Amino acid sequence: MPAPDNALIVQSDGSILLEINAPRAAQARDALAPFAELVKSPEHVHTYRITPLSVWNACATGLTSERMLAALREHARYPVPSNVEREILELAARYGCIVIIRDADGLVCRCEDPTTAERIARDREAGRYLTERIASTSFRIAPTARGVLKQALIGVGYPAEDLAGYVVGEPLDLELRACTPSGAPFQVRDYQRQAAEAFHVAGSERGGSGVIVLPCGAGKTIVGIVAMRLVRQTTLVLTTSLSSVSQWRRELLDKTSLRREDIAEYTGERKSSGPVTLSTYQMLTWRADRVGEFPHLELFRARPWGLIIYDEVHLLPAAVFRATADLQARRRLGLTATLVREDGREGDVFALIGPKRFDMPWKDLEQQAWIAAAACIELRIPMSAERRMEYALAGRRAQFRVAAENPAKTLHLCRLLRQYPQGRSLVIGEYIDQLEAIAKEIGAPLVAGKTPQPERERIYAAFRKGDVRCIVLSKVGNFAIDLPDADVLIQVSGAFGSRQEEAQRLGRILRPKRDGRAAHFFTLVSRDTREEDFAHHRKLFLTEQGYSYEVRLAREAFQTGPTPDADLEVA
Repeated sequence: MPAPDNALIVQSDGSILLEINAPRAAQARDALAPFAELVKSPEHVHTYRITPLSVWNACATGLTSERMLAALREHARYPVPSNVEREILELAARYGCIVIIRDADGLVCRCEDPTTAERIARDREAGRYLTERIASTSFRIAPTARGVLKQALIGVGYPAEDLAGYVVGEPLDLELRACTPSGAPFQVRDYQRQAAEAFHVAGSERGGSGVIVLPCGAGKTIVGIVAMRLVRQTTLVLTTSLSSVSQWRRELLDKTSLRREDIAEYTGERKSSGPVTLSTYQMLTWRADRVGEFPHLELFRARPWGLIIYDEVHLLPAAVFRATADLQARRRLGLTATLVREDGREGDVFALIGPKRFDMPWKDLEQQAWIAAAACIELRIPMSAERRMEYALAGRRAQFRVAAENPAKTLHLCRLLRQYPQGRSLVIGEYIDQLEAIAKEIGAPLVAGKTPQPERERIYAAFRKGDVRCIVLSKVGNFAIDLPDADVLIQVSGAFGSRQEEAQRLGRILRPKRDGRAAHFFTLVSRDTREEDFAHHRKLFLTEQGYSYEVRLAREAFQTGPTPDADLEVA
């Protein structure tokens, strides 16, 4: 029987529609999100899809196919099509029906049944890594093929569960502090401990590889530190920037018993390795020319690492993927705010780093006050007649930049900053010329790629102390920077429709505030341009996490009106 109050409409083509105004829409979204991907989110009906990776990641976190089907049946307005139910059951059944194990003679790929074994043996990609058939369902594989075989099996549609175990790294003496050196109490939050334990799975061969998904500001670094404490072996931490290296060093010294001499840095400034070594993706992927070797990838072999941590794993470069394929005997932990990759290599993250082990909805953390509440607003700004003509005459790709650098954005930016005189504000964008003009207009320091690291740290420190209340940031602001008091972020331009960038930028202002105030996330978009289309795609991530996204239209009179609110209307 139809249930008209239910929010989901499951269609036979596998798409799932969520009516956001239905009475139980929020509960339906929370039930659906762990095993489905959001495809689009217009005003009234959001569209999801079930994919092999979404189901396999759900299985890896312990969600069964029966619970997935129960969620659909509970919230579906009409009966769930039988072919959709079969698809979920078949995809879930494939997770774990191929395992990689180790016997006395080496690595073995073992299948659940002879039919599956024949299928992978005859596959052009997967079959090339099976060196010898040792039973009707088992094959010998070379140690060096462990990673590339898992990649190939994803392509066949049969993800391998890797139970072959890990080599042992050198011991690492690490304890967590009860109080920081400044005397502040330190306690690991329950969800941080659960995330680290889900990765480690103490005493189980299933532990030791995988990805933890938590929002920026929720303490992913602490999760990594707790994982280090559980593993207690030499650790290599790979990050996105020198600022992130500094942040990891500060947190390790502040929260653990490690001494300064225990933590080495392998960067452009110094190249050393120690019991804990911090480096960047940029360092590892440097080479003298486009066709040369990557000399610094040797860091992976510098020590017998017991654990490798990939911070912001959704940004992992292709060269590090290739190196990681050879490192499957090392424990690997990925940390990220989103599994979305703009290059479509989510399958490689699954195969080479590991499946998702822990995920917690952003809104759940907000309700528990572990991250700040956030209001997300898109402000659509008109262009002048001259700018509209320039836009009309530009090529399709150039149009995006013409719209992104709309000079009228600066006027609205200044008014937004005046609305929050006590705020700690970040202005972030894509184009340096635009950002330099904005920084000059508002009298704020600019941090860009060419800003020397000591100068960056000086500006960040002044912001943390309150001496500087606004910073203008280029794309360096997308990555880990420790600015916990930031509560207003205004993005004036972005990387086309990047959902991962939207996640990173929102995360810059989600650290809980001492006075409990909410965060405000503004996106300035040129009206009636392609920028609106890209902004719509970017906000998919916000919708996935349960955030409402208000669209406001700036009228022509806004440039001369007395107050911002007087000249805004809600779309």
